[in-house]
Amino acid sequence: MSYIKSPLSESDLKVVGDALQGALVDLVDLSLVAKQVHWNVVGPRFRSVHLQLDEVVTTARQHSDTVAERASAIGVSPDGRAGTVARSSAIGTVPEGWIKDTDAVKVLVDALGVVIGRMRERIAATDDPDPITQDILIGLTADLEKHAWMFQAETV
Repeated sequence: MSYIKSPLSESDLKVVGDALQGALVDLVDLSLVAKQVHWNVVGPRFRSVHLQLDEVVTTARQHSDTVAERASAIGVSPDGRAGTVARSSAIGTVPEGWIKDTDAVKVLVDALGVVIGRMRERIAATDDPDPITQDILIGLTADLEKHAWMFQAETV
């Protein structure tokens, strides 16, 4: 049951709702992964990587709120619970314990790559049914791609 009437047809709502829910899960998990690495990074580039990880966390958290609120606005109840995130995210697990700065960068390059790939699929899927949601996904993907570029530049 939905308390919010959607402006979208049932079929469009399913596509867009799935895209938003998937984006929410990926963003919540990305923020958790980046924060876990942030707490455990060590090495000569500790400070710069540590600060860069917080930027990813901030981006992911801000966009997750936007995505969840868009879902609510179109009548889809967002689910960012830990169990849902654990079941649905495609981001790999973070190594336990201290993480060398070079390994931390690799973890983020991989995590961002997975999330960006899935976001681009969602951008394509929402093109026709809801350009408003697509616009949100385009904006957040641009921000994630900027983070990915910056982390990739550190691997050269």
